[in-house]
Amino acid sequence: MYAVFYLFQSGRKETVLDLAKFVDKGVQVKLTGGRQVTGTLKGYDQLLNLVLDEAVEFLRDPDDPLKTTDQTRRLGLIVCRGTAVMLVNPTDGTDEIANPFVQPDGA
Repeated sequence: MYAVFYLFQSGRKETVLDLAKFVDKGVQVKLTGGRQVTGTLKGYDQLLNLVLDEAVEFLRDPDDPLKTTDQTRRLGLIVCRGTAVMLVNPTDGTDEIANPFVQPDGA
């Protein structure tokens, strides 16, 4: 506990992520509460507040709020508060694959 307090007292605030390599590139952001947003990362700070341009939110399934659907809504330029950010993932170079751990029905 003392070490954490010392870091804030010394004025050093560092983020675990190096987001500089993702600036002006597409990212996917998962937020607390199940929201999922994609957009172009325009800026960030040490608290992980993110500025996304051309942001698109994937709407959630009304029956299961933890699942997203293919329906989207355009948000434009947004700020994602750092306390709500759970995951930042680049959109380039990633593909969605089938879950290899799902058991077929009747198994």
